[in-house]
Amino acid sequence: MNLLELQRRMAEDVMRPLTPDLGMQNSTSDGTSVHTLAESYIKPNDLLSSFDRLEIYNRQYWFRVIGAVAEDFPGLLAVLGEEKFDKLVLAYLKENPSTSFTLRNLGAKLPHWLEDHSEFAPRRHDLLVDVAKLEWAYIESFDGAAFSPLSELDISGLTAESRLSLQPHLQLLDLRYPVDKLILAVHRETPAAGVASNAASEHKHKSMKRLPVMRRSAIHLVIHRFENEVYYRRIDREAFLLLSALQSGVTIGAAIETAFSDSILSATKQAQKIQEYFAHAAGLGWFSLSAKS
Repeated sequence: MNLLELQRRMAEDVMRPLTPDLGMQNSTSDGTSVHTLAESYIKPNDLLSSFDRLEIYNRQYWFRVIGAVAEDFPGLLAVLGEEKFDKLVLAYLKENPSTSFTLRNLGAKLPHWLEDHSEFAPRRHDLLVDVAKLEWAYIESFDGAAFSPLSELDISGLTAESRLSLQPHLQLLDLRYPVDKLILAVHRETPAAGVASNAASEHKHKSMKRLPVMRRSAIHLVIHRFENEVYYRRIDREAFLLLSALQSGVTIGAAIETAFSDSILSATKQAQKIQEYFAHAAGLGWFSLSAKS
């Protein structure tokens, strides 16, 4: 076995998914004994067999990636509890293994994947999906680019045929539960973790105090970054539809028509709201000029 073969052998063994009780599997998918594989390139010592020594690295790898997902989805962990959360992450990563050099991207597909996996908490499935969507939106907003916002002069020159771009860091969510309250409560109790915090041999998550009661109640959220901090802001349905339409690339006139297509508000009230929406969004720097303008 040359060096490259050894590296590939160990990488495959270290990254093989754990058993449900967080131990190393005894055999590979084709039935090969992992004990035999370990003995082929790892020496035992007075205390540990070759299998035991390999298992340490196998568990450390998975504890680290589970911990990385827990850091990005503390609300999901708080709602599910440690045991169910660990099972969910193992199942998710089995279908969506890491393909990036950075742990940042581990949870990128989790919200979408979770939509088709209600087995972890059938009665709270919609809540879990909303929590996962908001937590990933937080990451995207924190990392997203920011372009120069529109100036007052830019805004004064806009017409119904103008097109606007929303800042790349701005995320829009249509949710079934007020999970912003839950996530904020979790963040207040979750200290920032260091890189090495999840690389310990013990696998533990911080237990949470009682979470806010979640009752189904539709909300519309803007997740945005302002002065290097991420904020959640609730907006009404018309504002959500307006921003979503602008984000899709339509003209300002078409976006306004979409937002108020089934509105019962008077024309005067609609005009007032439109003015408020644009003033508020512009004041927070949400708009930038589109190349299609």
